[in-house]
Amino acid sequence: MIELERKKQEYKELLINTPTYIIDKIEMQFDIAFTHHSTAIEGNTLSLIETKLILEDGISIQGKELREIFEVVNHQKAFNYIKACIHDDKELNEALLKNIHELLTESIFQGGIYRMNNVIISGATHRPPSSNDMNNQLQVFYQELKDKSKKNNAIALAAWTHAEFVRIHPFNDGNGRTARLIMNYQLMKNGYPAILIKNTDKIEYYEALDEYAVSKNLERFKSIVYKGVDNQLNELIGLLNTNRK
Repeated sequence: MIELERKKQEYKELLINTPTYIIDKIEMQFDIAFTHHSTAIEGNTLSLIETKLILEDGISIQGKELREIFEVVNHQKAFNYIKACIHDDKELNEALLKNIHELLTESIFQGGIYRMNNVIISGATHRPPSSNDMNNQLQVFYQELKDKSKKNNAIALAAWTHAEFVRIHPFNDGNGRTARLIMNYQLMKNGYPAILIKNTDKIEYYEALDEYAVSKNLERFKSIVYKGVDNQLNELIGLLNTNRK
């Protein structure tokens, strides 16, 4: 964590001395990649280039389902929303989380409403709690969000927020995308850059989450988040240093 803190400080200092237009360009590149990978993990078939054409150039993609288009457009809206909330120094809570989910599912189905049925996650060992147990566990989750925000370091907090949320699985659909957004909410709120989980790494990602859900062992998933933050800081420091020359 000491080395990560050093890199975070270097990153923050570089941001101060970098023109806004360069920062905006770097952020847009990340936003497109984050949206692509987060939706692709859930089965969206739009390529990275197609996602760029939709989000950056406003070009519609022929031959794709409208739902897939909405998924990437909505993901960017939800990501922009959490950036605005962080700017306004808002804490992650139930109302904010429901708003994120509602933005993600806009024009697809009504979001922000907890499931009233039992669900099974395909390929997972863990079975989410019944709808009755889920409501009780959610209330514990929101209380622990407050408590852990005061005690845990940012990496552990971000990892736990994601892992515990998907363990409970409160919505019928969109839990993964919501979880990756609230993970990044915790990171960004604590001065770290947002990270992406690549679609190509989803098997390791799913296995780490399932391990937490079954045994409450967070170490494997926390390691993934730590590595993601370290990689992202290295990449951003390199890009910002290059643009200073």
